[in-house]
Amino acid sequence: MNRTIRLTILALALWPAFAFAQSAAVPNQYPEWDQLTQAQRDALVAPLRERWNRNPDERARMAERAQRWQSMPRDQRERAGHGMQRWEHMSPEQRGEARALFHAMRGLDKEQRKAFMAEWRQKTPQQKADWLKAHPAPEKRER
Repeated sequence: MNRTIRLTILALALWPAFAFAQSAAVPNQYPEWDQLTQAQRDALVAPLRERWNRNPDERARMAERAQRWQSMPRDQRERAGHGMQRWEHMSPEQRGEARALFHAMRGLDKEQRKAFMAEWRQKTPQQKADWLKAHPAPEKRER
């Protein structure tokens, strides 16, 4: 998953750390953006601002990803967020396996992917290791 989405999710995850002493909001219900203090807005935007300024060559990509994120339906954004959380907790070996599986399933239709994963789940750990040796994940792209 891209860093912009991860930073957005991180900012949203850190949200409870901000105290809303003057707010009479219902618990677990957060105010609209316009109701946030400037300090709260700055705290949410700061990681993205730093990345934007630090990586001028990445700005077009960041803008494209942000636009794509906005166009996603809510349930798709939630699935993407859940996937990012899972990715963050994976070991490097698990990430390599996930990249290899993604690469192998990339051109398959829904039914083929389903069949591929059913077959994958039936493999023994040794069979999985052998498959991964024969079908390694592509090299990671430079960002």
